[in-house]
Amino acid sequence: MPQMQTTQDPTGRKQVSQEALDALRRTSTATLSTQLFKRGLRNVFLHGITAYNDYGTRMVGEAFTMRCIPSREDLDPLSVFEDYDHPQRAGVESVGQGQVLVIDARRQTQAASLGHILATRLKMRGAAGIVTDGAIRDSGDFASLDLPTFTAGSSPVTNLLQHHVVESQVPIGCAEVAVYPGDYIVGDADGVVCIPRHLVEEVARDGAEQERLEDFILGKIESGRALRNTYPASPELLAEYENQ
Repeated sequence: MPQMQTTQDPTGRKQVSQEALDALRRTSTATLSTQLFKRGLRNVFLHGITAYNDYGTRMVGEAFTMRCIPSREDLDPLSVFEDYDHPQRAGVESVGQGQVLVIDARRQTQAASLGHILATRLKMRGAAGIVTDGAIRDSGDFASLDLPTFTAGSSPVTNLLQHHVVESQVPIGCAEVAVYPGDYIVGDADGVVCIPRHLVEEVARDGAEQERLEDFILGKIESGRALRNTYPASPELLAEYENQ
């Protein structure tokens, strides 16, 4: 496979190549989690978060993080939303093209961490998706919103009952997984995986190759071959794969 070309983004981080992004869009979270496990990373799957709408069958994007702490009655009355610069609103208005908003809601689902109007604004800004280890509200509207959304549940209650957004673009814990701004988030029917940014190129490359090999093996299994010498592939079968 040709070397994936990268450049620098305005923050000084190495920009992820288009080849890597294309590979991630074709590669399952199951394969990606295996590739990360090979590299010693065991805690990359955001357990308990699932796709809420049909658009969640495939999501790839750079993490834009948002952190919540428990709300407090004297600081979180409904009137705070009259401030256009409220941290939640300001965060939504800062999410860029192709980014995934990842919310640390501390796994609390009694109140929503995001609603449909803000999600629609994210869609209009070109966001790639939403991930929260809390809940969403207006869930019927989310079902038809053309924006991949992964959540731990739904609640009609406003976030102010339980969540106080304090900052964005800082390291967070989402579903007990460390997510840093600029990491890459991939979601599909199995759930969501976080890939550390510095590993994206090699994980995308090797994940795509793993799936090509597994498709070849699957064809052999479907033709009636037994698992022995097929899965995992024997040296002879690997030679056949490489020479096809």
